[in-house]
Amino acid sequence: MKHAPLSLALSRQRLTRRHALWLLGASVSATSLSAMQGCAQSPITGERILVGMSEGQERAIDAQQAPHQFSEDLGAIQDPAVNRYVSELGRELHTRSHRPDMPYNYRVLNANYVNAYTFPAGAMGVTRGILVAMKDEAELAALLGHEIGHVTARHSAQRSGQGLLANVALMGVALTANEQWGNLAMVGGQIGASALLASYSRDNEREADALGQAYMVRSGYPASGMVRLHQLLLDEEKQAPSLLQTMFSSHPMSAERVATAGRLASTQYANTKSLPTRRERFMDSTASVRRIQPTIEACQRGETAMSRKQLPQAQAAFAQAIKATPRDYAAHVRMAQCLQAMGKPQEARAYAQTGQSIYPQEAQAQKISGVLALQLKQPQQAYEDLTRFEQTLPGDPGITFLRGIALEGSGNRQDAAVLYRRFLQANKQGQAAQYAANRLQAWGVR
Repeated sequence: MKHAPLSLALSRQRLTRRHALWLLGASVSATSLSAMQGCAQSPITGERILVGMSEGQERAIDAQQAPHQFSEDLGAIQDPAVNRYVSELGRELHTRSHRPDMPYNYRVLNANYVNAYTFPAGAMGVTRGILVAMKDEAELAALLGHEIGHVTARHSAQRSGQGLLANVALMGVALTANEQWGNLAMVGGQIGASALLASYSRDNEREADALGQAYMVRSGYPASGMVRLHQLLLDEEKQAPSLLQTMFSSHPMSAERVATAGRLASTQYANTKSLPTRRERFMDSTASVRRIQPTIEACQRGETAMSRKQLPQAQAAFAQAIKATPRDYAAHVRMAQCLQAMGKPQEARAYAQTGQSIYPQEAQAQKISGVLALQLKQPQQAYEDLTRFEQTLPGDPGITFLRGIALEGSGNRQDAAVLYRRFLQANKQGQAAQYAANRLQAWGVR
């Protein structure tokens, strides 16, 4: 997108849907941490391994990046009891791991796709989509154990972690600046999480499987839980490939991983066969999420339709989700994104505002509402929404850029220039940086 048309559109307050999509993507920021190369002792084997970041950098990535990715996945569900249950189970497992002192933390996310992921130091998200697909606590222990295995083996550090040094929210599609990516950008959280997971090699996945199975056994679960978890994921991939699996098919689930887990369960861990799966406790503890399973499944259909640019079908699916659960935050945010992609900013903003009222502590509805306000020629309201986002989820230079856009749209060049300069201090490359630099030059501001 050329900068003159955008600045002209701002001056005339005539932002199009294309402009709005560009703003959502071009503002995605890249916060960098300098990478390093060196050797460290493997927490698993005690041998020397080549790593691309220190333990301090692992912790810094979690602190800086995890909150933004979790927000892209629509934040932790508003059910403290469920989040506490998952956290307590995670604690049982990681205290028996090779790196028990890492700052592990766990939450169930409002994301609808089927998966889980962890940042290098143990900031972990489990999607509500996979939570309702599992059948017992042993499967959940296998899932958390696998993710803990990635942390204890330092897989991100071994692979240098370069893919994690940027905000992965719209990785690979954010800055293409054309309508081909618009609908994908609307479900950017899925892309972000899958980009994170796709950084692991097949050997990494095998090692995480083995470690996870060991940790769950140490915690008193039958090793067969890992077998059933893998089978669940393999069946999911075969029956209904998700956007995550479609975009990152280089690391699919495999029959080999299921077979390996099964072989270990019947040999090395044969004595765990009679251990309880704790199904009843799992079902009781996750009952509130299971009650809205039809809503989650409707959202999954809507997100799949959006990824295929089947926007009317997506709208119908999200409407079904909202009818089933009128106060579901994720359904309202997805509906807002869908309607925005359909060129219906007024309707979209109404859903985004409802999302804000449902979950005021979560930031994505605020960002969407702000960009939609710009499109609706309401720059002052956009500035207020985006400032609220900054207060809710600080540390995203991209929001500084968007707030500058809002001020420019209000005719406040002086304050817009301050924000553009601040943005350029953090980001010197990319389309947003080029736009900000050009505006400062055009205004004669250094």
